[in-house]
Amino acid sequence: MHHELIEHIQKFVSLDDSEIEMMESTLQKSNIKKKTHVLQEGQICNSMYFIVKGCMRQYIINPKGTEQTLQFGVENWWITDYLSYHNHSPSHFYIQAVENSEVIALDKNTLESLLVQIPKLEKYFRVVAQKAFGAAQMRIKFLFTMSAEERYNHFKNQQPDFVQRVPQYMLASYLDFSAEFMSKIRAGKV
Repeated sequence: MHHELIEHIQKFVSLDDSEIEMMESTLQKSNIKKKTHVLQEGQICNSMYFIVKGCMRQYIINPKGTEQTLQFGVENWWITDYLSYHNHSPSHFYIQAVENSEVIALDKNTLESLLVQIPKLEKYFRVVAQKAFGAAQMRIKFLFTMSAEERYNHFKNQQPDFVQRVPQYMLASYLDFSAEFMSKIRAGKV
């Protein structure tokens, strides 16, 4: 039933039948309509979202009132506000579906009890957190070291399908440049 997540976990740790059964009885898929928020600034983030299908993003609204996308999540990726989730503190972020998405929301209590019952899941979530942290570190590096045009080309080469999937203004805000600059780049005028 939730084979996508089980499959993803099995890439890192092997689960036996009873563990798979336990997970399947605990997990639920939900459909999230495009543009729906699963988290708003000021709320406490109690869930981690595993994306089965679709695309989600984490963003802020800066002091000028403009949205800035910090992270996208697509199939087989987790998205959450780790600090709010961990500290039970109000979130600084919004998390929104960019496309109609299918997710498995894992709330904190469920995760804690799964980790007690299936200790090897600790390894899986450690690997997930390391990958997410590594991606965030690389993103900071690119923002500091590459020109806007280089960031766009790098991203386009790394994620060619993705560039077609998301609204251009979101992509521009993720790469930290204006929508006007994005139009120029795409028209080859930069």
